[in-house]
Amino acid sequence: MTRVFRDRYGDMSKLDDCTTCGPGSGTELFVVEGDSAAASVVRVRDPRHQAVLPMQGKPLNAARAPRAKVESHPFFGPLAEALGCGVEAACDPRRMRYDRVLVLTDPDADGIHCGFLVLLYLHRWMRPLLDAGRIEVVRPPWGEVVVAGEIELAFSEPELAALADRGRASGEMTVRRYRGLAAVDPAMLHETCVATATRRTTRVSSADVVSMIEVVEALEPESPGPAA
Repeated sequence: MTRVFRDRYGDMSKLDDCTTCGPGSGTELFVVEGDSAAASVVRVRDPRHQAVLPMQGKPLNAARAPRAKVESHPFFGPLAEALGCGVEAACDPRRMRYDRVLVLTDPDADGIHCGFLVLLYLHRWMRPLLDAGRIEVVRPPWGEVVVAGEIELAFSEPELAALADRGRASGEMTVRRYRGLAAVDPAMLHETCVATATRRTTRVSSADVVSMIEVVEALEPESPGPAA
């Protein structure tokens, strides 16, 4: 069931909802980067309990943007409406339509940045969800090494390099880096990112987001001083 928020947010804000929602329903919302990623996840998710909402491009920095701009944003507006728990002081995890939010982005620089911007939004506008342990980040596979027909997955570039080094000593080998979630085999995507028993996720707290912000700010170049 796809809900399209056309009236307020335009045609690009699509939620592929699950058939069961409500507090304590065991449902979850996957936040992904765009239409191709959303289509891949929709293909392998459980439609009864797993919903999918694509970002449609890199989100704005909702930690600094005014409230009116955030509320009318074509991704953050539908996200708030889909979650149904309110924002700022009115945010109540007990009213949330899903039991958890899963941030699932490509494991490249753009994907990591998009995921960080989603966490910034949640930290600024829905911090009780973080404090209640309702937000998780999914760790997708980075690539694969195939040796003698056997596939070994890597979840980072160093891990992929290590697998490739071992594979060279074993004979014929193929190394493949995934270019987005759409490039991952559907069965593998289900196993590594969607299925609750086998996917790799990390629960994110508000303290974790503060630590991320501190790291990012430390990496930003200092503003130039006044001209002499």
